[in-house]
Amino acid sequence: MDPFQKVRIGNTGVSVPRLGLGTAPLSGMILGDGLYGGTAHDEAVRIINRAQELGISYVDTAPLYGIGRAEARLGQSAYASADRESFVVSTKVGRVLNPVRGGVSVEDDPDGLGELVSVNSWTRDDVHRSIEESLNRLNLDSIEIIYVHDPDVEAYGEEQTMNEAFPALIELREQGMIKAIGCGMNEWQMPLLFVKRFDLDIILLAGRYTLLDHSGLDEFLPACIERDVKITVGGPYNSGILARDLSSPVTFDYEQASSDLVAQARKLTEICNAHQVDLKAAALQFVLAHPAIATAVPGAQSITELEQNIAMVQQKIPAAVWSDMRSAGLIPDNAPTPN
Repeated sequence: MDPFQKVRIGNTGVSVPRLGLGTAPLSGMILGDGLYGGTAHDEAVRIINRAQELGISYVDTAPLYGIGRAEARLGQSAYASADRESFVVSTKVGRVLNPVRGGVSVEDDPDGLGELVSVNSWTRDDVHRSIEESLNRLNLDSIEIIYVHDPDVEAYGEEQTMNEAFPALIELREQGMIKAIGCGMNEWQMPLLFVKRFDLDIILLAGRYTLLDHSGLDEFLPACIERDVKITVGGPYNSGILARDLSSPVTFDYEQASSDLVAQARKLTEICNAHQVDLKAAALQFVLAHPAIATAVPGAQSITELEQNIAMVQQKIPAAVWSDMRSAGLIPDNAPTPN
């Protein structure tokens, strides 16, 4: 596969490459009341700069990632000064960041954001506020794609999204302020409702169509094809289990993977090893083979991981890998695989 091949997103005028860059790992995860993990500021900017240098022309980010730090680091990178027609940025609405004493902080603050706390909100006013503040952190004057982020995390999220967030985004799209809209979630059921009700362009589906989790295959992806809605795949490695050494504890959706999932991943690994193929290559190329899927946005915590992701899309995979996985019952018979 060609990681730089462009796929058009409907009639939006936006095209994305088969491989983009996800920025959540570059800024830390919010767990409980603290900011944990993530790449140090200078290294994160170096990784983003290397992505731009290598020709990756789609970067996905969000206010939630590192409580603004992912967006700020992208805004301090080479993308901010590059030809604006040469790349696509997506960010998200659904969290607004408030400066408060006791908010998430770090020992030093090279991102210049201070102490912030993320508040869940999908109201019309906060959609507008969130986009304006994202533009400031990104150091850009436009954003191509806006996703509604995780409305399932609050009981009121679905109603606010239906009644306020999507109507606000549709207006902004009609005014030409943004080009493409959708939602970004870790489930497919609520996005299916949104796809059926609204004229959406693209959905970021995280973890629900991978080598290990095929739950989005039978109902959600066909509905997207029917309505010409493209898919961005987030978490193609299911947060680590499809990209790490399985001899040590690994994560699936950011929690320790169950023994059943580890056993399944080991069977996939055995088949890949028998054909001298990297499991990460199989994981990326499997999702990209589906006609609904335009792009995948794996994260990278080092330049090596970034470069490996490109190589994984380019790696040649014998057809026998897919037939062996089907014979072993590891992938569904109706799941498309690369030619």
